[in-house]
Amino acid sequence: ILSAIVSLPLIELEARIMSSRKPGDSDVLSSLYSMIPLLFLLLACVELSDAAAAVDVYRLVQYDISGVPFGSRIAALNHHAASLHSSAGADLSRSVLIIPLRELNISLVKGNFQLRLIALHLELDYVELDSATLVMTEYISQKKTLGGLLLLLPQMFNFESGDMAVTKDDIHEMERLKNLLVELEELLIHANIPYPVYFAFEHDDIEAVLADIQRNDVNGQAATPTNGGYKFVVSAPEPKKLASPIMTNIQGWLPGLKPDGDTNQLPTIAIVASYDTFGAAPALSVGSDSNGSGVVALLEIARLFSLLYSNPKTRGKYNLLFGLTSGGPYNYNGTHKWLRSFDQRLRETIDYAICLNSIGSWDDKLWLHVSKPPQNAYVKQIYERFSGVAGELGLEVELKHKKINISNPRIAWEHEQFSRLRVTAATLSGLSSAPELFQRTGSLSDSGYLVSEDAIRRSIKLIAQSIARHIYDQQEDMPVFADDSSLAVDLSYVRLWLDLLSRTPRVAPFLTKNDPLVAALKKELAEHTHEVTVQHELLDGMFTFYDSTKAKLNIYQVASVTFDLLLLLAVGSYLIVLFSFLVITTRVHGLIYNFNHDNCVSSFCLLFFNHPIDQL
Repeated sequence: ILSAIVSLPLIELEARIMSSRKPGDSDVLSSLYSMIPLLFLLLACVELSDAAAAVDVYRLVQYDISGVPFGSRIAALNHHAASLHSSAGADLSRSVLIIPLRELNISLVKGNFQLRLIALHLELDYVELDSATLVMTEYISQKKTLGGLLLLLPQMFNFESGDMAVTKDDIHEMERLKNLLVELEELLIHANIPYPVYFAFEHDDIEAVLADIQRNDVNGQAATPTNGGYKFVVSAPEPKKLASPIMTNIQGWLPGLKPDGDTNQLPTIAIVASYDTFGAAPALSVGSDSNGSGVVALLEIARLFSLLYSNPKTRGKYNLLFGLTSGGPYNYNGTHKWLRSFDQRLRETIDYAICLNSIGSWDDKLWLHVSKPPQNAYVKQIYERFSGVAGELGLEVELKHKKINISNPRIAWEHEQFSRLRVTAATLSGLSSAPELFQRTGSLSDSGYLVSEDAIRRSIKLIAQSIARHIYDQQEDMPVFADDSSLAVDLSYVRLWLDLLSRTPRVAPFLTKNDPLVAALKKELAEHTHEVTVQHELLDGMFTFYDSTKAKLNIYQVASVTFDLLLLLAVGSYLIVLFSFLVITTRVHGLIYNFNHDNCVSSFCLLFFNHPIDQL
C-alpha cells in the first residue's frame, strides 16, 4: 500500500510532463519516468524481510482411540513468542511458549495439580512452585488456552546429530534428561491438547532467539503486536486422517533336518520381535532399545543359525521360524493377525516362542515374562535352559509371571498373543514390569546413545545358546557360539543394524507397503532364511492417526506499533514534501515553456514582417 501511495506523485509527474512536452522531444526521458512507478509497484510484491531463523520442528502425535481424541489437534502456528520469564498473570492465549526440557520438572506437575486441589478443598494457602512446573500444570493438566507450545530437546536425543563424544558425566546427565523426557511424553501423549505442540532441538540459531526473548520478557517487554518481538509461523494444512493404515509382518524359515521316511512334522521354535515404534513425535520415534535391540538380536540369531543349519551334520531337528511383526504398540495387533493366519496344525507344531523386547539397556539381569504358571512343565523347561546358560555367562535371568485377563483388551507383552492361542511363549526383556499403553514403545528418549552394544551381544549369546541347548538337548557346558569361533556374535553386524534402526523412525501407520525399511528387513532376512514372506494387514480400527508430523518453523523479528507509527509519519512527511516539490516544479516548467513559446513567435514576426504579432 505504501509503495502504491509513493507511486501516485510520480504518476502525476509523468502525466504533467507528457502533457507539456514538445512534439519532437525524445521518448527516453518519458520512458524513464514511466518505469519509476512500475518499480515501486513491483517492490510492493517483494518480501523485504527474511526469517530470523528457519527450524525443523516435529509435531506432537495426533490420534484417536475409539473416537476419543488425544494429542495436539492443530498444526498451523502464527503467534508471537514468549518464554518462562514472562510476567506472572501474563495472557499467553495468543503466544507460543518456548520451554527447554532442561528447565522442566515433570514429576512436580502432577503433584502440583493435586496439591492445588487439596489446598482449595481445605482452604489452605498454596505455595507456588517454579515457573516451568506451573506452566505445565496450567496449560497441560488444566487445559488452559495457549497459542502454541515449543519444547526444546537436547541434541543428545537427535538421531540426525551424528556421533557425539560422550563422557561419564554426560551419561549421568542423559539418564536424568531421559527420565524427565519419559514423564513429559507420558503427560503429552495421554492429553487432549487444543493448540499446536512442536518439538525442536537445541542449536545456536534458536538458542540466540530464546535468549533474546527471555531478555525481553525479564525487562517487561513481552512480544505483542504493540511491542513487536519474535513471531513464530508454521504454515501447515489442517491434519487429515490416515486412510487404512497398514501393518507389515515379515517371516522366514530355517527348516530342520527330517529323517527319511518320517511323515511327522518337525517341532518349531519361533523367535519373534516387533520392529515398529510409537512416541510423542512420530517423526522422531526411532526406538533404539524398544525395540531396535530386539530386531538386531533376531537378525543376528538368524545369521548364526543359518551358518549352523547350512551343514547337514549340525542341522537340528527343529524348524526355526523368525518373525518381524508390526503393530507392537497397539496391543501387538500385527502379531495377533499374523498368528491367526497360521494353519491350526502349524500352530500346534510350535514347541515354544521366545519374544525379544528391550534387551539393549540392562546391566546384569534380564527378565523372562510368562503367562502360564511357573509350575507349568514347558515354562519350567524354558526357564531352566535360559537360567542355566545365563549362569555360565555370568548373567541372571529371573522369571516373572503375569496372568492374562481375557476380558481386558490390553496386551502388555507380545507372548500374550501366543498364550491366548494356547501356544507356550515367553518374552525376554530388560524391563521388569509390563509397560502401559504407549509406554516404552520407542519414545523420544529412546536414542542410540543409551543403548549398550555389549548388552545386545550378551543377550544374543544367551538366547542363541539357550535355543541351541534345547535343539541339541545339551546338558553340560558346551558353548556353540563361543567368542573365538566362526559362530561368534558379529559386533560389526550388530552395530550396523543398530545404527540404521537408531536413525529410522518407524511408526507403523506412517509406513507404506514399499517402505525402504520394510524392504531392507525383508532382504536381510532372506539372506539367512528361506521362504521369506510378507503379510500386509490393516491396523485395528479403534486406532485413528492423523498426518502432518514434521514442519518448518519460520521465526520472524517484527517491529512494534510505535515503529509503524514513526514510519507512517516519515512516509507522510516525505509524500507531502515530494508532492509539493512536484507541483511547484511542474508549474514552473509550464510557465517557462509558455514564456519561451510566446517570445519565439513575437521575435519571428518582428524579424520577417517588421510588425508585432498583435498587428498582423
